[in-house]
Order: sequence, then structure tokens, then C-alpha cells
Amino acid sequence: MKKIIFIFGLFLLFSCQEKSESKNVEKSETKEFVWEGANVYFLLTDRFNNGDTSNDVNFDRTAETGKLRGFEGGDIKGITQKIKEGYFTDLGINAIWMTPVVEQIHGGTDEGTGMSYGYHGYWAKDWTKIDPNYGTTKELKELVDLAHKNGIRILLDAVINHTGPVTEKDAVWPSSWVRTEPQCEYSNYENTITCTLVKNLPDIRTESNESVELPPQLIAKWKAEGRYEQEVKELDAYFERTGHPRAPRFYIMKWLTDYITDFGIDGYRVDTVKHTEEFVWQEFKQECDFAFNEFKKNNPDKVLDDNNFYLVGEVYNYAISHGTAFDFGDKKVNYFDDAFNSLINFEIKWNAKQMNANNVFQKYDSLLNTSLRGYGVLNYMTSHDDGQPFDKERTKPFKTANMLLLTPGTSQVYYGDESARDLTIEGTVGDATLRSFMNWDVISENTATKKILNHWQKLGQFRANHMAVGAGKHKIISNTNGLIFSRTRNEDKVLIGLNLTENNYSIDVSEMYENGNEIRDTYSNKVFEVNNGTLNITTENDIFLLERK
Repeated sequence: MKKIIFIFGLFLLFSCQEKSESKNVEKSETKEFVWEGANVYFLLTDRFNNGDTSNDVNFDRTAETGKLRGFEGGDIKGITQKIKEGYFTDLGINAIWMTPVVEQIHGGTDEGTGMSYGYHGYWAKDWTKIDPNYGTTKELKELVDLAHKNGIRILLDAVINHTGPVTEKDAVWPSSWVRTEPQCEYSNYENTITCTLVKNLPDIRTESNESVELPPQLIAKWKAEGRYEQEVKELDAYFERTGHPRAPRFYIMKWLTDYITDFGIDGYRVDTVKHTEEFVWQEFKQECDFAFNEFKKNNPDKVLDDNNFYLVGEVYNYAISHGTAFDFGDKKVNYFDDAFNSLINFEIKWNAKQMNANNVFQKYDSLLNTSLRGYGVLNYMTSHDDGQPFDKERTKPFKTANMLLLTPGTSQVYYGDESARDLTIEGTVGDATLRSFMNWDVISENTATKKILNHWQKLGQFRANHMAVGAGKHKIISNTNGLIFSRTRNEDKVLIGLNLTENNYSIDVSEMYENGNEIRDTYSNKVFEVNNGTLNITTENDIFLLERK
């Protein structure tokens, strides 16, 4: 009898645990997520974390390179490790943008910067295969699945504008596919698009509707790898379904959208958008949407939410102040039109330097609710190819976090922003100084760095838990002794204090909260109660992040 009772007790215990776990899952699934309020982490796949040292050298890429211009060992498995450790969750990250993982050119090139390999991912050799330096298809699938289980979306990086450079190991693609001149001058629409970005970077003929044969070097490669028949079969089915001509851009779109149907990625950051005709991105969006819907239909158990596939474009030097139109000088183009959900905003770092927080927040709230209503911007303070970041010397890591994570719009944390990773590496040339390996050793050993990271974590988690922070309506409460403001999105209502100069604040919250509501400051973890429509706050910090408990 005791044995029966014991077994029944175990059944109840496990049953309760299962119910508890299912409640947690349900809560996680129902927490709102919108891309307009997302907190995106941008990393160079090769420079973040080395999870597998056995794949560090491939294709005999062993020549001496310029400083930080070779492969450093970071890989897909390394990113997965950090998801498992909870690093991104602790940082409040709900989307990860990875640089391209497609197979890169095998050789290197020297254009005055020292020998360079395609460690950054933007020099494609074969869009249909993952570069072994980054990992395998199995590892990418594991990464996406694990990220989704942790409420994290995955953005890959799409390049349609160009192939990789020509080297002794990498032949130029046929002239029906690419142009190798003239070089872009960037003074008008035509000489920004129908040209090569730089010397020796063949430009895909994206304007062409002429049918082309597969490049002979790709045919030979696929045959040597034993997958030629399968690739051709898939291409035939794709062109039959779409009715597209076998023009260069449509081959690449097929290859890129395979990552959606095969792995279930949630979006693409699209490279060099303004260097390609705008209709290309409208066509790409249609193919991405089709692939995403197919994945959802075939994998209902892996669907995170009802959001559509996300496309964010890099229109170099686009600014939120431009609204929906980017001006080439002789032509204005709306890249949001039936194409991008969002564009990278190159302006915020200047706004944060030249304006106070109050004016920045009001400006962005106004623009996102008027000329840009229905669209979004991706704000950043540091990036992989912007030589003028907000804080290159890393003397203002707390302000960087405040202005990035509290400004309306989607935020992009560049790997190492949260740990003040050095951006001034001696001996580097150009962009390489922005691309050092992630400073894990400093994070684990340096007390000051831990304090910086803790600040980013608190703001990031608050932002991730409240879409109102990035995608809500902004309202100033007080601009005396610090800036106090609210963000509201439907029933999600938060109150934020920034640059505080006092320890005690009495705030009228009658329009936000009811008497008796308990309000938590997630920064200090203190709890306060609303009385007579007023909230009395005490804090030793220069910031508070208030939510209803």
C-alpha cells in the first residue's frame, strides 16, 4: 500500500511539474514580440566564439594575412554554445543577426590592406553550401532550433549584389552573370548600381532578364561533391513554379530562400541594397514570403508567432530623417515599398552626440508614428564597417546602452558593445579594427567590464520584456532633475527615469496605474505601491525601469 501511495505521489509530482513547465512555455509563447521593438544582436560569425577548433582551417587558407584579415575560428557551434549558456537571454536579446555563412572564396586577395580571406562572409563562392570554417548544415539547424526554443529569432545575411573577388583559386563568373567594370562613382543612381563596388568585386547583372547557364566552375564543383543532379532538379522545380527567367538574380534568390525552407530562419539582413535595382528587393520579398509560409505550413510545431518574414536593408547612409525616400541626387527611391520592413538607420549615432536624450526620443517617436508609420528602423551605435562609431574609444559604454536600447525603433547591439570590446586595434587597416575577436577573457576577469555588462543586461531584459520600449508611444512625464517618460503599447505600460540627479521622486501615475498596484524597478529590484494616483520612488541609481509587478 505504501508503495502504491509513493508511486501515486510521484505521479502527482511529475504531473505538477509538467503543468508548471507547460505554463511557462505558454507564457513565453504568448509574450508579444514585434520586430519594431526587437533587440537584435549582430555578430561576425568568425569572430564571436570558437566552438569547434577542428574546423579552423579549410581549403588551405594558410597564407599570412593582414592584421585581423584571416579566419579566427569563430563558428556556428560557438554561437550555439552561448545560447545554451543563456548569454543572449541574460542580455535581453530576442534576435541574432549573423554575417553570411555561405561558402567563401578559397583564395585570398590583397587590395592594399594585406592578404585578406573571406572571413566576414561577404565574398560568396557558392550560395548553396555552408563554409566549413563556419560549420555544417546540421549545426545551423541545431542553432536555429535551439534559438527558437529560447525565444530568439535568427537573421542571416543576404548578398545578391556581388560574388567574391577573383583569385588564383577562384575564377571569375561568366560575363553573362557578372560585370567587372566600371567601378562605382556613387554620384548618381546609375553609377551606384550598374558598376562594381570596388576593384575586383564582380557585380551580378541584377538588371538582366536574359536566361543564363550555370557557371562551369559551379557545375564542376557540384559534380565533384556528388550533388549536381539534385541541385539542377531543385532549380528546375523552382523555375517551373515561379515562371521566372533563368536570370542571375533568380538563381541567387532560390539559393538564399532555401535557408528559409530548410532551417526556418526568421529574416534576412540584406547587404548593399542601394547598389541593386529596387525591383530586385520586391521580387526577393515575394520569394522569401513564399518560402517562410511553406516552412510554417510544413513545420507547425516550430512556428514561433504570427510575424511575417523580416527583411531589413542596408541602404548605406540612409537616415531616419529621410523618411521613406533615399535620395541618389538624380532619383529618389522608396525601399520600403513592397520590399523592406525596416532599414538600418545610420543617423542615430550623430543624434546621440548632438542632441540630448529627450530630443532624440521625441524625434524618433514622432517620425515612426508619422512619415514612417507601418515601417521600422534598425538603430545602431557600432557596426562592422562604420569607421566612425558613437564611442570608438569605449569611454561611454553606459550612455551607449541608454541611447541605443531606450530610443524608439529596433536596436542592434554589435558584439562587444556590451563589454566595451576594443575598437582601436594596433596594426589593423580599415574595417579590421572593428572586428577583433569577442573579449570573453575580459568579461570573465575585469570587474569594471562586468559592471558594464550588467547595465546592458538590465536594459536589454527590460526592453525584451516590454515591446512598448521600442515600439510603444513615447510621452514625457518630467524633464526636471533627470528625464522621466512613459512608453505605452496597448496594455503594456512602462515608466523610465534616465540621467537622474535626485534620490527621491514623486510621480503622478494616475493615467497609467491604479491605486494599490505594485510597481517594480527592475534596475534596483525595489517594489513600490501606487497611492492616491502617485508613485513615490527612492533610488541610488541614475536610472529606473518601472513595470507593473
